[in-house]
Amino acid sequence: MTRCAFIIDHALPRGLIANTAAILAMTLGKERPDLIGHAVHDADGNCHQGITTIVMPILMSNVDGLRELRRRAVSQETSGLAVIDVTETAQRAKSYQAYEHGIGEMRHDHLRYLGLCLHGPEKLVRSLTGDLPLMK
Repeated sequence: MTRCAFIIDHALPRGLIANTAAILAMTLGKERPDLIGHAVHDADGNCHQGITTIVMPILMSNVDGLRELRRRAVSQETSGLAVIDVTETAQRAKSYQAYEHGIGEMRHDHLRYLGLCLHGPEKLVRSLTGDLPLMK
């Protein structure tokens, strides 16, 4: 069974938390279109586009926790875990070209992660995120 979790820096302002979650969700939808259900109709016949078919909790961490979690998660990619990240470089870029250029000049150990999305085997995702608090 597939599990997904978003982990976001709790120190971010609410608007950046929402933006980070949206970026992660869009990328997840691109990578895993199978996680989106089919369109449904209400009792009046109005169509409602398909939404996610799995629960996607938003969990909180700090900058150091995100860096360490990403390091641990990437080491599990051969076990079926996938990692999506959003960096401060991405958030500050005014265009995708600026993001590509900016991140291309950054050393990995200098990246500041704003959020991660982990998705893959349920037990693996839980083992990496089980001790993190839900966003409130």
